[in-house]
Amino acid sequence: MIKTKVDVISGFLGAGKTTFIKRLLADVIKNEKVVLIENEFGEIAVDGGFLKDAGIEIKEMSQGCICCSLVGDFEKSLKEILENYAPDRIIIEPSGVGKLSDVLKAVRDVEDELNVESNSAVTVVDARKCGLYHNNFGEFFNNQIQFASTVMLSRTDVAEQSAIDDAVSVVKEINPSATVITTPLALLSPAKLMEILESPVDLKAEMLSEIEEEHEHHHHDEEEHEHHQHHDEEEHEHHHHHDEEEHEHHHHHHHGEGECDDPECECHHHGHHHADEIFESWGRENVSAMNETGLLSILHTLADTEAFGNIVRAKGMIPNEESKTEWLYFDVVPGEVEIRKGEPDLTGKVCVIGPELNEEQLEEAFR
Repeated sequence: MIKTKVDVISGFLGAGKTTFIKRLLADVIKNEKVVLIENEFGEIAVDGGFLKDAGIEIKEMSQGCICCSLVGDFEKSLKEILENYAPDRIIIEPSGVGKLSDVLKAVRDVEDELNVESNSAVTVVDARKCGLYHNNFGEFFNNQIQFASTVMLSRTDVAEQSAIDDAVSVVKEINPSATVITTPLALLSPAKLMEILESPVDLKAEMLSEIEEEHEHHHHDEEEHEHHQHHDEEEHEHHHHHDEEEHEHHHHHHHGEGECDDPECECHHHGHHHADEIFESWGRENVSAMNETGLLSILHTLADTEAFGNIVRAKGMIPNEESKTEWLYFDVVPGEVEIRKGEPDLTGKVCVIGPELNEEQLEEAFR
């Protein structure tokens, strides 16, 4: 049986989480059956409402979504929602001063009993007030960042770049593993917003996978070449074949772990190590906007010189200084640069892979 996904979208008072949720309901999950649970658990209902006995007060229907408040036992109320509506997704919007950790624990505690699964934990933070709230409201504010998988900075369309940079620093200090989104909400496509709920693309993992596939393909081609070479030798030089076969058997003898006896064997270079064991990687998120000319200059330095190290691959997406609605997407391999324009991503991202990277120079290039 398919489980109902539970997304928790939190944010300090006035951060803009309701605006974010409304955009999700209107453009992203409008074809799903969704229940939106608002407010803190344990609140007392002032007015009577549908299913009140179960601790649920239906507030409104919005974009085909049922909006309600839970006012009693969380598990009992959630069970009633599942039985009556069988939603594809439940979005929980805690109050502005609720602890995200408490809400996530409440969901985890009922996962074994009910047909639900925790999906995403997103916290919306006003980029202009992040530092102020961090200093003045301590645990209530920090908890929402600490336990989020993704932090979406709001008001980045009107905030100064210095304020955005400071907000990113605060978030990363509290939660180094969080994905931080800096692109204004209005510029994000429905597909990018869905990424927020279903986990943003990991650029490094994507690139390492591509490199792994290329190495496997190259290794397969070499094996095919060797196979045909041996076949030709069988046809023309039978008296040499037996000796060569013995040599090949000795040369390519492998242990149980797939390792080869001979350190000179090509197996050590193709297909028997993961890419992340061979190459270094450097990545950066929340990269600031650049113009196309400046970016191209950096990319050609990556592709054509060793100023940044021995580059195998570089990839990224960066806001375009010359256009709010078009971003610069790039892909670099030795000697080749490709750059194109595309829709805004969640935040500016760059990843560079290769042995002996010059991280200091990369940090300087992609601020």
